[in-house]
Amino acid sequence: MEEKLYLYYTNDLHSNFEQWPRVAQFMKDKTEARKVRNESYWLVDIGDHMDRVHPISEAFKGKANIQLMNDLNYDIATFGNNEGITLSHDELFHLYNDAQFDIVCTNLHSTDDENPPWLNRIIKKTTVNGIKIGVIGLTAPFNDYYHLLDWHVSSVFETLDKYIKHLKQDSDIIVLLSHLGLSEDEEIARKYDEIDVIIGGHTHHLLRTGKVVNNTIITAAGKHCSFVGEVILTWDKNRKTLVNKEAYATDITNYSKDAETVQTLQQLEKESDERLGYTIIHKNHPVEVDWFKDTKIMKDLTHTLKRHTDSEIAMLNSGLLLENLPAGTITYQDVHRICPHPINPVTVELSGSELLEVIRASLTKDFMEFQLKGFGFRGKILGRMVFSGIDVETSFHKNGEEYVKDVFLPDGNELEKNRQYKIATADTFTFGRLLPEVARSETKHYFLPEFLRDLLKETLQKNY
Repeated sequence: MEEKLYLYYTNDLHSNFEQWPRVAQFMKDKTEARKVRNESYWLVDIGDHMDRVHPISEAFKGKANIQLMNDLNYDIATFGNNEGITLSHDELFHLYNDAQFDIVCTNLHSTDDENPPWLNRIIKKTTVNGIKIGVIGLTAPFNDYYHLLDWHVSSVFETLDKYIKHLKQDSDIIVLLSHLGLSEDEEIARKYDEIDVIIGGHTHHLLRTGKVVNNTIITAAGKHCSFVGEVILTWDKNRKTLVNKEAYATDITNYSKDAETVQTLQQLEKESDERLGYTIIHKNHPVEVDWFKDTKIMKDLTHTLKRHTDSEIAMLNSGLLLENLPAGTITYQDVHRICPHPINPVTVELSGSELLEVIRASLTKDFMEFQLKGFGFRGKILGRMVFSGIDVETSFHKNGEEYVKDVFLPDGNELEKNRQYKIATADTFTFGRLLPEVARSETKHYFLPEFLRDLLKETLQKNY
């Protein structure tokens, strides 16, 4: 005799609330079908449900996201870097206080020896016919950030070595909720035969029908909940083993919207407007933003960054500010709207020759027009780099392309090629290959929990 078990999951919503009513209707339709047949099912989320790019998540510091999952009767969630490192220690500590579902994160620890009461190392569920399911949750170990917030994320493989054998002794099926990324999921599947299912996220990969690696089926549903995932497991009661594993990701971009969820989001939006609508300054003239010019607001913001980080030199890309600020009352909601990125200040050490390469690269047409997706950036293009603490003189080739002619320090001297300089910038550039010299720097210091928009708020209050 066989029994089917169902897991419905979301990953990497990133507060794309326009899509959430479709998720709600899909989940309600699926779970209603399971209830009619008296079949076991669970709703799970794999993290990065919250993203402070959205005013609702900003206003409620992620607690509105928890409310939305409560409304759909989620059963289990783990969390991603957007929950873990874009909130203060206290905000994350209390984020899930009102959650009506289990939170599992096996590798997160508070460094002050007091873990939040909602934090579970493992979760155990039992089907209507007594099949035992053990659930582990893992989040990506961004400890350069977590340590500044008084958290520590343990090594993925040390954590699995510690828990997986114990869990197997008391579980018929093991499920891993992984906010680690596809390559990590594949490596885990190759190393741990005991894991039956890995539901993944973080790298926004889409596996429409799953991927089998070793004994494990791996699945993930892309980003922004354009897809919702489903895992179907078939258990043979006589043989006491899984006989089939299926995974699907369903495109719900044209699915109908749940009316109740639409109303809830409208109310949350209204409340977030009230929370974020406090006055920062009153300005008689608009504040100009231009992605290809050294505007006053970007110069002032870059100066603020230099002071805030006690750096010798600072640099920020103009694409960080998305639009002009109108004349009249400027509120925090306006600040959030034009600078929505969850990006932190960072300092790195670069030699004079490395800094010169960074300056040259950042003022090329390809860099300025690059349409970056990810690394915290939520804008359109990178835009022109603006500097504080140095004067950059440029000229133009005959073909119209700009190039760096000279770089001078405030005392009129040129950069010393072999001297180390303390440079402040956006943490975006410490990842990937946008500015390799910054990413490769062996001396990085991140500033948390403040975002660049907090420095923008300070800049407006002091300079305008």
